[in-house]
Amino acid sequence: MDLKIHLKICLHVIFWLFFEQVLLDVAAGRHPTSQKHGSGVADADLMFEFLLGGIEMDQDNNIILLDKELASMRSGRAFLSQINDNIPRSKSSMTQMVTSLQDRRRRPLTLAQFESLVLSMVYSAHQAQHQEIEEEQEAWGEVLLQLANVTVHELRESYLFNYA
Repeated sequence: MDLKIHLKICLHVIFWLFFEQVLLDVAAGRHPTSQKHGSGVADADLMFEFLLGGIEMDQDNNIILLDKELASMRSGRAFLSQINDNIPRSKSSMTQMVTSLQDRRRRPLTLAQFESLVLSMVYSAHQAQHQEIEEEQEAWGEVLLQLANVTVHELRESYLFNYA
């Protein structure tokens, strides 16, 4: 299977898993936010809107929003600050983050950790898609799958892939 298709499927699975829990909360009559994961549907909608508006990397390897109106909003500036200042930028530092998150197995992630995890997946997907060398593309794709695996574990308490 083509790596780009595999990456798109992986992101669709992650979004489906997240939104499925939100829908289950709503159906059960609970507020559609989890104390475990924080801020809720409005933040997820906003993140989706940012991603739909498009993102690019500038020459300094920072993420910029293509939708200038969204980028000028307070929430847009907060998003850019979070993704540009608080997530790892190299494959090795992302792998190190995955390892430290996997070591926490029984303790839920804090809101800041979960947000960094999701934004790291976005960054990894972007990197995987824009690599010209196939080996680099596959390496970033592997990082993305590891991050997705940790995310699924956080949401479902079971892994998509068992590397043991």
